[in-house]
Amino acid sequence: MKILGIETSCDETAAAIVEDGRYVLASVIASQAELHNRYGGVVPEVASRQHLEAMLPVIDATLAEASCRWQELDAIAVTSGPGLVGALLVGVNVAKALAYAKGLPLIAVNHLEAHLYANWIGEKRTDTTTPEFPLLGLVVSGGHTDMVLMAGHGQIKRLGRTRDDAAGEAFDKVARLLGLGFPGGPEIERVAAGVEHSSVRLPRAWLGGSDDVSFSGLKTAVLHLVRGEKGPPPPIEQTAAAFQEAVVDVLATKAARAAEREGARAILLSGGVAANGVLRRVLAERANVPLHVPPPILCTDNGVMVAACGFYRTRHAGWDLDVSPNLPVA
Repeated sequence: MKILGIETSCDETAAAIVEDGRYVLASVIASQAELHNRYGGVVPEVASRQHLEAMLPVIDATLAEASCRWQELDAIAVTSGPGLVGALLVGVNVAKALAYAKGLPLIAVNHLEAHLYANWIGEKRTDTTTPEFPLLGLVVSGGHTDMVLMAGHGQIKRLGRTRDDAAGEAFDKVARLLGLGFPGGPEIERVAAGVEHSSVRLPRAWLGGSDDVSFSGLKTAVLHLVRGEKGPPPPIEQTAAAFQEAVVDVLATKAARAAEREGARAILLSGGVAANGVLRRVLAERANVPLHVPPPILCTDNGVMVAACGFYRTRHAGWDLDVSPNLPVA
């Protein structure tokens, strides 16, 4: 089964064709990162307009890359939420129009659930192994940090989430405080790369026995450092490394503990922050079960994960869908 996946939840206009939920035939991403870098963050109205310009060219390029004709497709899957409402509307309306014109089933996909399905993608046709349920899923993206238990396809229970800033959002805001670029995650990792252990100590919000996380206090602590409220500000690389260590410590510790408690057979790490090499390494060290992580290109928003997730939701295909900016992961 060949599914066209369409993703426009934030600032990437993306499309992909995936076969049987695992094998990528084509993937095209038009990123707006450079455009939004001048503002230090994503501007929703600008993002929507860019999606309008890029959507059809991206889809045409995807079909060409896969050498696929419309009549060879079996369905169209599209992100319906969560995300920026204007950006989502572009993707959903284009998907609706194409599905109607081409006579194809239309599948609504949850953006956060789709991130988890990036871990189902096989590199080769001979790769038939898939993650075994139950699974502990940790979605750490720009606007969301959620921990879930997957008992099976479509059987997702949320265990915890951020109570304030998402991990990726905290990276972006701290990068701005340090005078670094956008998106903040790669910039902070780059600056901190030469620091093995930071001399700066920043707080962790453990929140008792909860699986929730909180990063607003950590962000405020960095602000106090940068302002020099308790002495001369430390070097940027030391502050960046300390911040990264604090975020990774909380995420890795909570995910490893939850996986053991829930009897998970593996951990799925996904979302833009999953591209962080320190998080990958520390979580793998602390977990007592295998860790699955997509390649970096599939950690950030892409059409591959949408098409892969859509494969497991074909029975839910239908025209009764609209955008849901605040759609929860479960």
